[in-house]
Amino acid sequence: MTAIHATDVRIFDGDLVTYRLEEAGATLLALPGTGWSTRLRASSLEIVRVAIESYGWTAKRIRPPIPSAERITRMDEALGWITLIPIDRYVLRRIVGARSLVHPITERHLYPWRRLAAAIGADHKAVQRWHAQGIDLIVAALNRKAAATG
Repeated sequence: MTAIHATDVRIFDGDLVTYRLEEAGATLLALPGTGWSTRLRASSLEIVRVAIESYGWTAKRIRPPIPSAERITRMDEALGWITLIPIDRYVLRRIVGARSLVHPITERHLYPWRRLAAAIGADHKAVQRWHAQGIDLIVAALNRKAAATG
């Protein structure tokens, strides 16, 4: 088993880190917002369900599938990378974190560059540069950690 880990030395790059962060954001948004409840729901009664279906009320909100345990573990690992950006560069942390939120069905960013720039009060090109700097800080820290362990 140690031979497998010795050959599995990964060199991180910006594309891999960005992909993993966006995958983590999509996984986070695919998690259910609430758990099971013991309260009585009116629509669970058979007579109400038959009445609703008879009038064509079958349109449902499309929900992404609940992520697997492996994806949730990968999400936890990738979202932990944001803490590798120094705390004094908290704006970069916010930008990288917000940009990683990707809708799990449409695969569109929840915060496009211009919307993120408006929220911060900066130019969208500056926000793109800051995002790249944040990703570079994460890549450098991950590669240092991989070199130290491998």
